This record gives sequence, C-alpha cells and structure tokens, in this order.
Amino acid sequence: MFTTRPTLQGTFGMASTTHWLASQSAMAVLEDGGNAYDAAVAAGFVLHVVEPHLNGPAGEVPILLAPADGPVRVLCGQGPAPAGASVAHYTALGLDLVPGTGPLAAAVPGAFDAWMLLLRDHGTKSLADVLRYAIGYAEHGHPAVGRIGEAVETVRDLFETEWTSSAEIYLPHGRSVAPGGLLKNRPLAATWRRLIAEAEAAAAGREARIEAARRVWREGFIAEALAGFAARPAMDTTGERHAGTLTGDDLAAFAATYEEPATHDWHGWTVAKAGGWSQGPAFLQQLALLPEELPEYGSPEYVHLLIEGCKLAMADREAWYGDADDVPLDTLLGADYNAARRTLIGERAAYALRPGSPDGRAPRLSRHAVAVADGDGGRLVTGVHGGGAGEPTVGGDVPADVAPEIDRTGATRGDTCHLDIVDRWGNMVSATPSGGWLQSNPVVPALGFPLGTRLQMAWLEEGLPNTLTPGRRPRTTLTPSLALRDGVPVMAFGTPGGDQQDQWQLHFFLAVALRPTVRGGLDLQGAIDAPNWHNDSFPGSFFPRGMRPGSVTVESRIGAPVIDGLRRRGHLVTVGGAWSEGRLCAVARDPETGVLSAAANPRGMQGYAVGR
Repeated sequence: MFTTRPTLQGTFGMASTTHWLASQSAMAVLEDGGNAYDAAVAAGFVLHVVEPHLNGPAGEVPILLAPADGPVRVLCGQGPAPAGASVAHYTALGLDLVPGTGPLAAAVPGAFDAWMLLLRDHGTKSLADVLRYAIGYAEHGHPAVGRIGEAVETVRDLFETEWTSSAEIYLPHGRSVAPGGLLKNRPLAATWRRLIAEAEAAAAGREARIEAARRVWREGFIAEALAGFAARPAMDTTGERHAGTLTGDDLAAFAATYEEPATHDWHGWTVAKAGGWSQGPAFLQQLALLPEELPEYGSPEYVHLLIEGCKLAMADREAWYGDADDVPLDTLLGADYNAARRTLIGERAAYALRPGSPDGRAPRLSRHAVAVADGDGGRLVTGVHGGGAGEPTVGGDVPADVAPEIDRTGATRGDTCHLDIVDRWGNMVSATPSGGWLQSNPVVPALGFPLGTRLQMAWLEEGLPNTLTPGRRPRTTLTPSLALRDGVPVMAFGTPGGDQQDQWQLHFFLAVALRPTVRGGLDLQGAIDAPNWHNDSFPGSFFPRGMRPGSVTVESRIGAPVIDGLRRRGHLVTVGGAWSEGRLCAVARDPETGVLSAAANPRGMQGYAVGR
C-alpha cells in the first residue's frame, strides 16, 4: 500500500520522535556507542529546546522501558502536588477549578529526575555526553518549527504585559520567531553548563556525578530559583495574579520511582501501560471491551464500535482513576466486568457519561463532571484566557468569538512530545515528555524555562480518586506504550494529544495487529498514516474541563461512507483536515531475526524516524 514514508528497517538502531532534531540526536548517541536509554535522555533534553511550546525541563515524563535482559518497568516522572496544595487552599481563593496556567497549577517537577534515573540505572554515557546536544541547540540556536511562533503569538499580550521574562526569550526585539528562523535559549544552555560543572566538581565517576546533578536540581541553584519564582504571584487563567504552593522542601523530597506496569492480553499481544494514576489503563479497557469478532477494519461499524468503547473506558477513567485512592484495575480489566459493559454499546451513539460499578462500588464523579455531562458547559474549549492551558487545543465547531486562537479545522495541537527508541541489543524505551511548556508559566529568568501546570488535572472536591491532595500525583493524560508478543517486547509507540492519546494509540495498535505486514515486519508507517479520529464525549482533563457529548472529529480522508454512517448512528461529526489527527511515533523489533523497524507521523511535518 502507499504510505507517506517507508517503514524504516535495519539492525543497528532506530529512533522515532516528534521532532527530527531529537531523532537525529538520539541516533548520534547510538552511533557513538550508547544504548537506547542514553539516546532517550539525549533526545528528551533536545525536545525541551526544539519543542518548548510542548514541553520543558520542569514538566513531567512517564517512561516505559524494556531492557533486553529484564522485565518491562514504568519509570514515573510525574511529580506530586506540593505540601501546601490542598483543596482548602484553592477554595479559599474562591476557585472551583485549578487554573490552567500560572504558579498555582504547578506540581513538583518530575521530568528531570526521571531522566537522571534512566541514565544512571540503564545508560552508559556521562551527563555531559547526553546533554551536549541540547546545550548546542540552546546556545547556538535551531531552526524553529512554525508552531513555536504561532504559540507565542497566542500569548503575546500576556508575555508583553505580565510574563516579561518569557518575552525576553520568545519575543526578542518584540518579534516571535518566524518558521525556520534561528531560536536560541542561552539561559537554558547556561543552566545545563553550570549543572554539569557543579556535578563534576562534587563527585568522580559517571553514576556519582548523575547523583550530584540530582542534588543540584533538588537542593541547589535550580531548586532555589524554582521555589523563589513559584512564590511570586503571576497572572493565570482566572485573570488574577496568584502565587504557587511549590517550595524548596517539596523539591528536595521528590524522587522518581520505578513501578510495575498495568497490562492486558489481547489475541497474543500484551500491552503495557502506566498505572491508574495515568490514563494508560483506558487503552487497556478499550481493548478489553472489544468483542471476539470485530467488524471489517475501517468500516462505519468498526469506527462506531471503537468510539462507543472509548466513551465507556473514559467514563471509568473519570470515576475511578487517580492517585488519591486505590484504582480497581483487576476488575476494570476483567472479562466479566467488560462483558457486562459491552452490552451498553448499541447501534446509536451514546451521549451520557456512564461509568461502571466495579465490585459493586458506586462510581464517584465530581460535581463539575456531572454538570458538563448534563449539558452545562458542554463544549470543549481549552486554551482560553491566554492559550496553552490545555493539552490539546481542539477546534472544530468552537465559535471564533469564544476562542479566537483555536484552529477552526478540527486540528489538534498537542502540548506534548513523544519518543521511542530501540537499539541493536534489543533495549526498548517509550516516553512522553510534557508540561512546563512556554505557555504554562513565566520563564524563570535565571534558568531559561518555566514551571508546569499539571495540577489543573486534579479536582477541587474532596473524596474523589483524583482529588487534589498534597503528596499525590494528579491524574495525567501522558501514556506511552509497549507491546509484547508471547512475553517478548516487540513494539514501543505513543503520541502527544492529551485526552486523545489513548484513542489514537488504540487505532494505531489495531491497525498494526489487524492489517498485513510490510517486508516481513510490522506495517508501522501504514498504521500511522491510516485515517484517524477522536471523540470528546467525556470531561476534558484540562482547564476549563468541558465536554461535547456525542462529538466525533474525523480526518476527511476517512471517507464519505464512514462519515455518513456515523451520522446515521447519531454521532455529531466534525470533519477535520485530511492530516489533522495524531502525532504518533513507533519502533519495533522482530525477536526472531533481530530486524528493527521505525516510523513517524507525517502530520505537522516535523516528526521523524531515523535508523539503520
């Protein structure tokens, strides 16, 4: 079949990321003798530089890793709520939602420590070795993708009047960077150079210096700058200035952690995801909800089935997922539970939010979720009041006078990045860096990057699994994936896109599993290129957390028969651009031959796979 690019194949190494410079930096590390984990760390820090509108060092990153000689593990780089981030603190300020931007939305940064643990425990390179690519692009500049300037223009007024430290980097001489223009971030380069120098002065040896760098981040000049800036009131999506709750003690107390993955078996495949503090199990629930026999791939019946299964899984996400309570995953992924849930999928599109009752327990929904599900505020409008509040920004039928910065085509601009890497030894890694993007908070001038806003995903209502709770992680949408065949890791994949991530990934995975192979391997590029879609029939994870019951946004390439078939079934279909849904990356390894494969998303014209 025709694809936009070939599925790459080779035996040495493969890297696929959402930006070609990160992919090539990862490949350079592999060529220099590094392994997949060295390459992932290098690529992750390059993404902070070349996609600053999508992620930053003070954001977060869940990582799935499959060592050639060990089990699949989750490395959690999602920081918790600070000690002062209680529901009472926010409601005392008159808030009913956590703001989508500003210091009040900042969780404890988690990405940096997770990258350091990955490098220390699984890598072979020094900190200086893996950071030199990011330092080079920050110091000397990189040709900016068009989305950077577009993102800056959506927040120009805010930068010029309130977040002036951000304007110094992203509006030099009063102008945002043009597509292809050279963008530099010399304060960020200086931060990493100082970090390396202090770590090398404090310790000898690779692992000891990585540990020293972790201490600098937690307790040294970086922690001092982050905590000091969090205490300064800044304008946020409420239209008022608020100080954050993050302190030096919060930074000093955090460490990334290893966890067991959540998994589900389907037709010889096992898919591994992060646990119930993420939305990852929603992918697994969608698999569990599928009937034994599927409709014809790509047919109206097939698309309808996947949309309706997604609604049920996302309703359970809303009622049961979070870090503030036990998530009953065994039941939520169990055969009996899903057989009963499957009977709710009818011939017509469902508009109601219908969480289940695992083990007979009554579902608990926030008042806000109930309100938007009942039609009060039932339009998904993210990014309002300053832009960049949400991940992603979804257009479609949102009126221009409500959110003028939102694209009208139904296109999605995900405030996230992704990378997948496999090396010649069979090590495999999938990671979804996000948060701390340039639209989230003012740049800390001494560091060159802002704090994140992940707390906006928690509820300001007591007694819910995702209640804002000091020391607990807000439920995240970040959800990298690893797939195994007969217990052996064979594929790593993922995408940016907020609530859409585990929709687009499911569609990709099924395309891989159900369609013919290419050149004896998995048809990764064909699965990425296949027409995609998403629905918003559940409360969004980002401020202002709306919902569009019955909505479906499809790429126009999906074709009139599918569009008409969905509309006949009662779906409210928005037809988006031909290449507007998803930013998938994927790598794979055939365990019998050792042949490696990779593919990347053509949408947006910046994701790339490299390898040999």
